[in-house]
Amino acid sequence: MDCRSGCGACCIAPSISPCAALPEGKPAGVRCPHLSADVRCTLFGKPERPLTCIGLRPDPEMCGNSVDDAMATLVRWEELTAPRS
Repeated sequence: MDCRSGCGACCIAPSISPCAALPEGKPAGVRCPHLSADVRCTLFGKPERPLTCIGLRPDPEMCGNSVDDAMATLVRWEELTAPRS
């Protein structure tokens, strides 16, 4: 499966821990500052790309049949893996 054009769910839904590319990290549900206007990752293929991002690969389980499916799945995964207080 290839990335869905104009989706960006994996660059919006998950939180990202602080790293070289995002020193303050990125909260869940916030558009990544490295997501371009045409919804492409400007860090793709670069060594500073966060490990969270490297681990996300487009596949039917994650992406579903639409952008809404992808967002819903990733939001659910984020909730399931968020630290409990």
